Amino acid sequence: MLKQRVITAIVLVALLLPTLFAAAPWPFAVLTLVMIGAAGWEWGRLNGAGSASIAMGVLLALACAAALWAGWTLAAPPIAWWLATLVWVLGGAAALRGGPAGWPSVPKALRWALGLALLWTAWLALASAKAIGINFILSVFALVWVADISAYFGGRAFGKRKLAPAISPGKSWEGVWSGMLGALILAGVWIAVDMSSFGVDSASLFTRIDRRFGVAGLILIVVFLAMMSVVGDLFESLVKRSAGAKDSSGLLPGHGGVLDRVDALLPTFPIALALVSLAGASPI
Repeated sequence: MLKQRVITAIVLVALLLPTLFAAAPWPFAVLTLVMIGAAGWEWGRLNGAGSASIAMGVLLALACAAALWAGWTLAAPPIAWWLATLVWVLGGAAALRGGPAGWPSVPKALRWALGLALLWTAWLALASAKAIGINFILSVFALVWVADISAYFGGRAFGKRKLAPAISPGKSWEGVWSGMLGALILAGVWIAVDMSSFGVDSASLFTRIDRRFGVAGLILIVVFLAMMSVVGDLFESLVKRSAGAKDSSGLLPGHGGVLDRVDALLPTFPIALALVSLAGASPI
């Protein structure tokens, strides 16, 4: 199992890094388009689409390709980020309140459409973040990763109160708070690096937010983004439990499926782009 995880991780990194650091934004957009299409197929399987799951994945990939062709990855309408934010905050809260037992009560067609729309918006946000700059997209990735790692170790060390036992028994409130603290420390360090003599191609998410909203605003927003990354993780776990599945698929040996690897990113990137639009940042 460990060997599989390591091999898969090496292959993913070997594919991702060249596109991430490419001068043009389109190689990263194309690679993530393929991955998000696979995630659309997984979403269909988890929500009872059966043989139509492949069609859902293809449709999602074509919708992403259309947005790429139209140039939306360079200048996406901000309304897309705000609609996604609204759905994730309100819809995420409603879904988590209903739990795994409540999810099947949502009509299948609505679940299919909702999932594809959220995956499409997440892909568009990823591609748009790459167009803004490597420093920017890495800062959003790092926020999610550091929050997750800090939550894991904080939960193991201090976890007592369960966060959502019916959805993810291993998560605790202490882990969530540890994740938020880790994200705040990261933000401070990243801003210091941005202000140093190290050359960066773009301002990070943290620097942009700090410039527009100040330290107090930065703290609130980083905590909010860390919290929404947890919502994305819990939401995917809820859907899997409702479907009786351990992983979203077996596409990534040792890691599960694409959704298993990107669940926390799905709400975080569109919300980060929404907040950047408030900060008055240029798309590039």
